[in-house]
Amino acid sequence: MTDEHLEQLEDENVLPEAHPFSGYLRTFFRGPGRSRSLTREEAFDAFSMILRDEVEPIQLGAFLLMLRYRAETPEELAGMIEAVRKAARLEPDEDSKDDALMRPALDWPSYAAGRTRGLPWFVLSALLLSQNNVPVLMHGYNSHLVNGISTEVAIKALKLPIAMSAEEARSDIASKGFAYLPLRHMHPKLQELIGLRPLLGLRSPVNTLLRLLNPLHARAAFLGVFHPAFLDVHRETGKLLELPRIGVIKGGGGEAERTPYKHVDLRMLDNGELNDVRWPALLSKTEKDGEDQSPVSLKHFLAVWRGEVEDIPAEAKIKGSAAMAAFLAGKADYMDEAESLVQGWWDNRDRDVG
Repeated sequence: MTDEHLEQLEDENVLPEAHPFSGYLRTFFRGPGRSRSLTREEAFDAFSMILRDEVEPIQLGAFLLMLRYRAETPEELAGMIEAVRKAARLEPDEDSKDDALMRPALDWPSYAAGRTRGLPWFVLSALLLSQNNVPVLMHGYNSHLVNGISTEVAIKALKLPIAMSAEEARSDIASKGFAYLPLRHMHPKLQELIGLRPLLGLRSPVNTLLRLLNPLHARAAFLGVFHPAFLDVHRETGKLLELPRIGVIKGGGGEAERTPYKHVDLRMLDNGELNDVRWPALLSKTEKDGEDQSPVSLKHFLAVWRGEVEDIPAEAKIKGSAAMAAFLAGKADYMDEAESLVQGWWDNRDRDVG
């Protein structure tokens, strides 16, 4: 056999070079006793590659589905959130006085994607806060709603500002006390990733990490989840990220909206300390019948704010959610104080919107 033939056989025996992302998948899929979760640093590197479009579609699907299957850890979430902040240029400028002045008092993410969400009454809760010197940033994306109104549509109906960038959101916060930053204007890849839900058949870790992103570094954040198992995951991740104050509830349709028919536990992270505050029911379960008869329309949504119609369940959701948010934002030290404060805000609200 000639040297040329030997060299040809050696070339055929060479394995193709491993893809740089494949090491993270091996970490997940090695099998019982050998697989493990990613470290915070590994999660940062892996998700940075995803945001830079440096992975193949089959790798992306495997990565997202494995995290969903065994549930993402706080360390993995923290690493991925840090990757998003860096890629989207959302890291704080510690030396800028303007940056500190334009930070909202409250971050209010909205990423619920339920098929029958209904009307987003919590948007009116945020409006109520913003009218009373509690600047609020909302950000989000609501996919595949069937019987409901998305957060962005409701905000447009109220003629509230929708920012084209994080910088514009800061300006809106400073001038108007409220801004909504759509996910597509934070980083286009994030919109693409969260849009994979119909293809994958279920949510992915992207839905979780976006709730904790806090893009303008608000002093407090109000988060809603649908699955109770994620209540503590959010708090533990917030602790790793050294977020000063967050509150997480199992909210209506997965949003930070307080249900009025039963008690709601506010799971808090307050300067590194974990504690729970139980808020009582505001209405009896028999009063829920009125909610089922309310139209799911923007006309009804605006009419409740303007005081043109009476909708007791809707008002309870608006004021109840606003009281929790005011408490988180430091406007009240106790539940009763927060609810009394918000009642005064509601009675004296500027109804001329939309």
